[in-house]
Amino acid sequence: MKILVGNDDGIFAPGVRALANTLALDHEVTVVCPDRERSATGHGLTIHQPIRAEQVQSMFADQVCAWACSGTPSDCIKLALGALLDSPPDVVLSGINQGPNLGTDVLYSGTVSAAMEGVIEGITSIAFSYGSFTDRQFQTAAHFGRQLVAHLFQNPLPKPILLNVNVPALPADQIQGVALTRQGIRRYHDIFEKRIDPRGKTYYWLAGEVMEDLEDEGAADPRLLTDVQGMRQRLITVTPLQYNLTAINSLNPLSDWLTPLQQRQFVI
Repeated sequence: MKILVGNDDGIFAPGVRALANTLALDHEVTVVCPDRERSATGHGLTIHQPIRAEQVQSMFADQVCAWACSGTPSDCIKLALGALLDSPPDVVLSGINQGPNLGTDVLYSGTVSAAMEGVIEGITSIAFSYGSFTDRQFQTAAHFGRQLVAHLFQNPLPKPILLNVNVPALPADQIQGVALTRQGIRRYHDIFEKRIDPRGKTYYWLAGEVMEDLEDEGAADPRLLTDVQGMRQRLITVTPLQYNLTAINSLNPLSDWLTPLQQRQFVI
């Protein structure tokens, strides 16, 4: 398979190196990543300045073609698909991210957004995240990525979709299995630390504490574990995501609610 790999931790991150080098054993791999860390940039794009890309000659296996890009994670995938690759890849991968992307994390995650860019272009994509912000033992997650891509090659999905994969930060023999999960609700208690710089100017540093995941009362199938619950049970979680944010279950109730406003005549 022809594989495009991006991330949000940057071209020098060990997670993307582990993933790309492991997949290069079986596939043609191109890496296009930000030239520095771009975590929590969401689906941001660079539109007010040029985007630059330079090939990277070291760090990756010899057969991997790697580029460092000045833009965001989404920029990297867009640039690869529109300019750097001579033909579309079979799959777009993103990661392996340092730290999990669970629940509402996916709204902010550059890792997930890079993968979503592939789906927008009609290409099945997978975002990989590792359940630790400090442990750098990515090889278990990379091996699972290799297995998942091989399974995808043998059993193609009926239509492009994003699979958000989170791998526990555990030795392989302590992982309890693989689970299909739904997106949970993971909220943070935001804390803005007020500080003073050496020039006496005030600035703020965003920190936060993870709150307990909340149950989604409108879940399509509440019998399915959430991604947060699955990780707590030492499972590799695989969560299908889409970019269409329409609240389908609210369309009919809102239709009646909006009717009086639709019938009113406005004077301009």
